[in-house]
Amino acid sequence: MTNQNHPGEDHEAARLIDAPGPHAVSRLRAQRLARSSKPFLARGGMKGARCPGCRINPAHCICRLQPRLPVRAGVCLLMADIEALKPSNTGWLIADVVADTFAFGWARTDVDPALLALLADPQWQPYLVFPGEFVAPDRVVHRLTPAGPAQPHPQPGNMESPTLRRRPLFVLLDATWPEARKMFRKSPYLDALPVLSLQPEQMSRYRLRRSRREDHFCTSEVGALCLELAGETQAAQALEAWLDVYTHHYLQAKHQLPPELNTPAHLALQSVRVAREVPEVRALAACQDTFEEAG
Repeated sequence: MTNQNHPGEDHEAARLIDAPGPHAVSRLRAQRLARSSKPFLARGGMKGARCPGCRINPAHCICRLQPRLPVRAGVCLLMADIEALKPSNTGWLIADVVADTFAFGWARTDVDPALLALLADPQWQPYLVFPGEFVAPDRVVHRLTPAGPAQPHPQPGNMESPTLRRRPLFVLLDATWPEARKMFRKSPYLDALPVLSLQPEQMSRYRLRRSRREDHFCTSEVGALCLELAGETQAAQALEAWLDVYTHHYLQAKHQLPPELNTPAHLALQSVRVAREVPEVRALAACQDTFEEAG
């Protein structure tokens, strides 16, 4: 039996298959808003309503371009108090792309037990990402451990499955630079982690906040560098393009200008989505055919 969907329904079906629930940063933002006594007002940002999915004016929404790729690495965002509330926060973009993204609010005198459990989980090899110039040399690494100790991880229905290697978990301090330095100094539970010091060759392209130094990277750019280091090249490139598209739409909405939809970053994200949608639409059609034949 052939698929009888009307034109355009395949793409809608793929969107429905692919649509995730709120990710970790979105949930942390909701929790932080629930504790607020007054609305959070972003300084110098766009005015009016925002899409809850991408945080941009609905007329400039980019949700349909969101890249979703299989990624073995994970990211743990340790976020300063109001960071999750800021529309310019780019840790949100990492959570859009990397399914295993975890987000926790940081406080000097309190630590979430779930964060400690995550750092102790044997499936992960955590790396605290921070500039090596501020750390004792014996803690600093510039590349990932080749494999790390193997951990038991049997596959469903196969209890004799060989062990799998620990997955890299990149711990990012999502904050302004002064806040990040304070978080690094006053988080003793991070002291046992190796410090991954990145050595990027390019300068930051982030344009939504000012920085005194061009070698200071936004959280999303750091995430992309980590993914590249972990061998997740396609995901790293998708995250870079996602940041570029987000920045463009954000600024165009802020200045009440229409977005340009054919930039290299837009085209890169469209190719990622097409590559994902084709097999998923075929799978949906096959399931529908099987169901109809069974009926």
